[in-house]
Amino acid sequence: MKINLGDLWNKYRNFILYCLIGVVNTGVDFGVFTLLRWFGLHYLVANLISYHCGIVCSFFLNKYYNFKVYDKSARRFLSFYMISLIAVGVSEGLLYLLIQVLSLNDLLAKLISMVIIAVGQFLFVKKFTFKK
Repeated sequence: MKINLGDLWNKYRNFILYCLIGVVNTGVDFGVFTLLRWFGLHYLVANLISYHCGIVCSFFLNKYYNFKVYDKSARRFLSFYMISLIAVGVSEGLLYLLIQVLSLNDLLAKLISMVIIAVGQFLFVKKFTFKK
């Protein structure tokens, strides 16, 4: 069976770009989280702050480079932000579960929660925020 990369790109372009942009946002989120933890901030507070930095970065990169929608910016940002707030709530719960209940390292727990959140968030963002 021959795989045509062009067909795969066309079919999964948004998801592929979302994942690549997610790597950048993950770097922002994880970098800010690590820095705040290094300064002694509680992991849940550090997660809230770092996650919001990632939200803003993600919105603009997805808006301009992935979904390429330029209208209704305020409405789209509000939708994106609300989906992200739900995701950060789930992320906080996952961190609590992974760190307090399962006793995982906080950085490992953060990585695990970020992967779970990314998939769910993509589905909602594509359907509600950046729908043309």
